[in-house]
Amino acid sequence: MSPEAIAAVFRAETGRALAALVGLIGDFDLAEDALQDAFLAALRQWPRQGAPANPRAWLVGAARHKAIDRLRQRARQTSRKDHVALEQRLSAAAQAEAAPSIDTAEAIDDDMLRLVFICCHPALAPDARVALTLRAVAGLDTVAVARAFLVSEETMAQRLVRAKRKIRLAGIPFVAPPPEALSERVAAVLATLYLIFTEGYAATTGAALVRADLCGESIRLTRLLDALLPGRGDVRGLLALMLLHHARRDTRAGPQGEIVLLADQDRTLWDRDAIAEGLDLVGQALRNPGLPNPYAVQAAIAALHCQATDAAATDWRQIAGLYEVLLRLAPTPVIELNHAVAVAMTDGPARGLALLDALTARGTLAGYALLPGARADLLRRLGRTAEAAAAYARADALARLEPERRYYAGRRAELGLG
Repeated sequence: MSPEAIAAVFRAETGRALAALVGLIGDFDLAEDALQDAFLAALRQWPRQGAPANPRAWLVGAARHKAIDRLRQRARQTSRKDHVALEQRLSAAAQAEAAPSIDTAEAIDDDMLRLVFICCHPALAPDARVALTLRAVAGLDTVAVARAFLVSEETMAQRLVRAKRKIRLAGIPFVAPPPEALSERVAAVLATLYLIFTEGYAATTGAALVRADLCGESIRLTRLLDALLPGRGDVRGLLALMLLHHARRDTRAGPQGEIVLLADQDRTLWDRDAIAEGLDLVGQALRNPGLPNPYAVQAAIAALHCQATDAAATDWRQIAGLYEVLLRLAPTPVIELNHAVAVAMTDGPARGLALLDALTARGTLAGYALLPGARADLLRRLGRTAEAAAAYARADALARLEPERRYYAGRRAELGLG
């Protein structure tokens, strides 16, 4: 088995393996270090012996032993009391056939969803809850988590360290909350699942535009959450949003991995079963009493795109109106950007550009490649070629994903100034 194939297995299994380890060990840093040790052991053993039948179980088992080794090393240098107790727990767990019991195991019967709820403990700041879950559950590196929050890598690294320290010092238990306490954590859980999906839908770095594994896992976990808390409009709205976006997964990249814009995608290849389910769910979510939730409104926007027979049939005016609703419900700079693009499709590129320029002036999306990329597209449509080329160059410089960089470089070259 090649190192590349082993790395692919590790990427696919990291989230669930780490979720199992964190619940067992009760220490994020130790679980991450032990899992990394297990990966290095796999790189040494699997090329000679072949991959095990159950790679995740192998990684978890190897990481347990690596964690015990690390604890023994620590115990020789510091007080042994806590380390010996945890070592005994790990040794017993390694011999057990079943996973250790955990509160509400019957209600939350999945390691990863359970860990999401644990990470979203109310003692942690909201941003810390989501960031820690993205790191621990989705296996995203610090760069990817920082991008999700539109902050620097250094800022996010410090935030993650503080969150782990808070868990350790406050003695936050690594057990799922009792059923009556689930609802207070749902908002943070939904935000986390959406960010996991977003990273899969538009990867932060690397050569691939889409990480289908993250998209699929976030959809699976959201289905579990819907079964756990049935009838919630926000949960069903998010599930609808994910399904409607993921239905286009096979058409978003070309043969060489290049970006294919929505207007150019082959709509006959979209997953019609996923679209049908998403449309049904968004209808349910919007019929819930009270104000519509932001996920349901975003799903309604995605539904309009999916229902259009071609790009020309897209109801941009209704989409722009829905973005205005979103700006009242959950105003964010990214929603403002999307609203400006929709306005440009209804009222012309000059009006959309004015909105983007106002957003640029505030500096809230200074490191976000899609902002200069969107400006460049509108400047091109207005015939302001030199300014468009400069904006494409700015977007190229900010982009971390290889297909995204190729797209901006190609657009600039089309202007004859690249």
